Amino acid sequence: MSQPPLPAETRCWRDTDDRQRIVTSLFDRSARHYDRACSVMSFGSGQRYRREALDRAGVRPGMRVLDVGFGTGLLAREIVSTVGPSGRVVGLDPSRNMMAAGGPQPKVRLVQAVGDRLPFAGARFDFVTMGYALRHVADLDRLFQEYGRVLHGSGRVLILEITRPHSRLGLALARAYFGAVVPLMTRVTTGSAGAAELMRFFWDTIAACVPPETVLTSLRRAGFTAVEQRVFCGIFSEYTAIRA
Repeated sequence: MSQPPLPAETRCWRDTDDRQRIVTSLFDRSARHYDRACSVMSFGSGQRYRREALDRAGVRPGMRVLDVGFGTGLLAREIVSTVGPSGRVVGLDPSRNMMAAGGPQPKVRLVQAVGDRLPFAGARFDFVTMGYALRHVADLDRLFQEYGRVLHGSGRVLILEITRPHSRLGLALARAYFGAVVPLMTRVTTGSAGAAELMRFFWDTIAACVPPETVLTSLRRAGFTAVEQRVFCGIFSEYTAIRA
């Protein structure tokens, strides 16, 4: 069974086969502005939220963690701090430019690859994390099957994502902020049209993504238990699950 998170056709691509190339290209072109754009979008509070989410999910010192959708390392920096010197962190991303833009990562092993084809042996990690990259994969079912394969018997998953608000007012406010204000602020603060386009792409994919219930069902279908979604501020979702 296949469960894409986005429609087969979007404003950015008309053929599913072009999806990964186009998405990677968007991130490659905007990589050096990405951290600034994220800081603008979250008013500088993003790292504190990531740190708190890791604690809520149960990431602890000494764990072996795979961070899928590493990007520039925003989530991985907090993982490194949490697992401490006895832990191990591997960061995986299809965009070489994004990984390079994050600067030196002496405590993280970086791997260029996609999440639904993980180049690792089975039962290797205690935790798999993913920060705001779920919308960019090709197939949720295949992704979560790969997560289950590389986790050991009681390994856990934490997925951070932005989801559409349920209320009309919340949706209107989110559309105005993420779809218009954030791209404009990004263009002004970075001077990069490519970074502004990436922020518009963010909202397009948030608006078009499958609902949380589909994500939860896909996790269960992949064999995970204790599957949950926590929502903060009506838009920030934390998906957690345990490998059966």
